[in-house]
Amino acid sequence: MRIVRGLDRYPPDAPPSVVAQGTFDGIHLGHQAVIRTAVDRARALGVQAVAVTFDPHPVVVLRPEGAPPEILPLEERLERIGELGPDLCLVIPFTPEFSRVEAEAFVRDILLGLLRAREIVVGFNHTFGRGARGTPALLREMTAPGGAHVHVVPPLRVGDIVVSSSSVREALRRGDVRMAGSLLGRPYSVRGLVRRGDQRGRDLGFPTANLLAPSGWLLADGVYAGRAGWAGQSAPAVVNVGMRPTFDGRARLVEAHLLDAAPDLYGQTLTVAFLDRIREERRFPSVDALRAQIAADVVAAREVLGHGSR
Repeated sequence: MRIVRGLDRYPPDAPPSVVAQGTFDGIHLGHQAVIRTAVDRARALGVQAVAVTFDPHPVVVLRPEGAPPEILPLEERLERIGELGPDLCLVIPFTPEFSRVEAEAFVRDILLGLLRAREIVVGFNHTFGRGARGTPALLREMTAPGGAHVHVVPPLRVGDIVVSSSSVREALRRGDVRMAGSLLGRPYSVRGLVRRGDQRGRDLGFPTANLLAPSGWLLADGVYAGRAGWAGQSAPAVVNVGMRPTFDGRARLVEAHLLDAAPDLYGQTLTVAFLDRIREERRFPSVDALRAQIAADVVAAREVLGHGSR
């Protein structure tokens, strides 16, 4: 997938397209349906499939005090978009100036003009343009005279929960990584460079690979069963997220104790996927009590992950 950052860099001689448009801030099941629909329609028409997204999230610019924490950083969002098959992703910088573009001008000049959209795919709740006046209904009204077709992907549900970025965030705040994974269509994960810590885990007999939690971290503190991946390899893991209250920690860390593997990961990029929550994080009266609890967490994680009781 080719990535174009900015409207001024979009090739003026690009072929006609089917456009998937959205903020796509989590690439959850609903976002995936929008992009896949556009890809399928583009293949049927013999034109290119273009995903259009915005960065940063519009609320960061319009109402920074109410901006939602990001589910995925931009580069990981682009990776996920690319996996769904579009030929090109156009990343439009969302600036104060861009926020003042009227919805009608966006449709006329960008979607129908620059992108030469034959068809446009959006989610049922997608809005765009100044004052969020752009809606699926407006899209249909403006594109009908020229024969461009608009597909509106209806709401998807997991059980009784509507799939949305808000429902993913709420599940993560509760520590319900099973539900978050169901809404995302994949386990929730975090990626970062392994940093050298204070060796507490090694001293306890459970060495960990440590990542500094990103700012605006969504996931509730606690102990999770998960999987760690690095350099084409992976291993089951017990993962502690939090402040390490037994040691009066001051920085929120993601600490992954790998089961049945002991690689040297310092300086490497590690991806930690969260599969189930084992317990909340809490302060223990002694190091020995913490050590005993970690041993119990390992047993619980093995049961969750199906790796026996070694």
